[in-house]
Amino acid sequence: MERSRRHPGERLADAADARLPVLDGGGALLRKAFPEHWSFLLGEIALYSLLVLVLTGVWLTFFFHPEMREVVYGGSYVPLRGVRMSAAFDSTLHISFDIRGGLLMRQAHHWAALVFVAAIGLHLLRIFFTGAFRRPREVNWIIGLTLFVLALAEGFAGYSLPDDLLSGTGLRIAQGIMLSIPVVGTYLALFVFGGQYPGQEIVSRLYPLHILLLPGALIGLVTVHLILVFHLKHTQWRGPGRTNGNAVGKPMYPQFSASSGGLTFTVFGVLVLLGGLAQINPVWTYGPYRPDQASTGSQPDWYVGFLEGALRLVPPWETNLWGHTLMWNVLLPAVVLPGLLFLVLYVYPFVEQRLTGEWHQERHLCDRPRDRPVRTALGVAGITFFGVLLLAGGNDVVAQTFRISVNTLTWILRIALVLAPVAGCLLTRRVCHALTDAEQERLLEGVESGEVRQGLEGGYESEHHPVTDFRPGAPRASLTPRDPHLDSRTGTRNPQHPGPAPRRR
Repeated sequence: MERSRRHPGERLADAADARLPVLDGGGALLRKAFPEHWSFLLGEIALYSLLVLVLTGVWLTFFFHPEMREVVYGGSYVPLRGVRMSAAFDSTLHISFDIRGGLLMRQAHHWAALVFVAAIGLHLLRIFFTGAFRRPREVNWIIGLTLFVLALAEGFAGYSLPDDLLSGTGLRIAQGIMLSIPVVGTYLALFVFGGQYPGQEIVSRLYPLHILLLPGALIGLVTVHLILVFHLKHTQWRGPGRTNGNAVGKPMYPQFSASSGGLTFTVFGVLVLLGGLAQINPVWTYGPYRPDQASTGSQPDWYVGFLEGALRLVPPWETNLWGHTLMWNVLLPAVVLPGLLFLVLYVYPFVEQRLTGEWHQERHLCDRPRDRPVRTALGVAGITFFGVLLLAGGNDVVAQTFRISVNTLTWILRIALVLAPVAGCLLTRRVCHALTDAEQERLLEGVESGEVRQGLEGGYESEHHPVTDFRPGAPRASLTPRDPHLDSRTGTRNPQHPGPAPRRR
């Protein structure tokens, strides 16, 4: 059963519906309750960024030419006049310098792509750390993770379309990754590029993938994701009146619709401002792609930076078997590692629920990260692992900036890749326990009033007041880690034993 705060506008809607029953079919939908906490807006930001991507992308398709035939540039950008380049790069320069509003659209499109992937990633982290992936939402977790993978592929395809020197360097790396796959790698690279690298077809093949196939898959999965969200209802933080059997929040109409509309225009405005004020991907400074050149300090977009870092950290390991070379230094970091990472993410909800015994129960209340120290510690270890790889993706730039040896920095990052996640895991688990203990002590002892009282014996004691201010999801009753009614597998209170009442002074 869902429950939402009643608004005066609802009474007017009910009166209008009595005369003209237009809301009978959608009344339940219009009264659907939505959580009010800010963390639930991350998914909406991803959705509205996708809208910006679609709108700006449609505009760009009218002027972009996905061809690799060679032309001589004669446009407005003087430094490149007379230079031979592909028609794709020529049309990109034409959009940037000769089409009114073209550069704004290009940059807003690129910024929207970065925000879209970031919002999906943060949304997944929110779901992970609050346990919102548990039954009955495992399918939605899989859909969300698949959306993230498709967003990575969509971003890389769009990043490669201008055929500039930087994106061409990324395509060269992608071709090397394909070649590292045993047995089928050579055939796969020939199929993708239509012949020997770089060929004449890669841009024309990426173009329909970028504007048709991947966007269609994204929009389809987003639609299924939203249907499941409406059907299963939102998770919510623990609190008075909130149980597994209801949903407390603001109704879809009019409060949520108004706030969501405001967020839509905010996302649109911020992305357009970024597109107009913050330069991104200035392809004219890189020049057209040439196979015999590579950009100095080449850096991919942040969402594939971890892959670049993994390639830079693995030593040059190779094995020759029966006249064939296995390039472990490419295969392991670029194929095996991301495959294992996403496999772990896909199966994690099922593994955790089996280990904790929660697989047979529906969970509609969010966990606070501190209340699940093992899950939180594993999540922080994964973020630390990703962060080290992301930093390693720019080791040459970091070394040049701080005037240190690239080799020394690479070895430091190799050691950190092993030790930092372990240290982050242990430290996070300890911090979670410390926060829980401090919170329980606050519930037991109360809040210091700032007053000191002197007893008849001459001693002093501080005055305390009962706790009245609670954060979302915080317990209202005392429950120490030594409570005998704690579940040994999950660390949460057994609902049949609410725990001792808080001691007030």
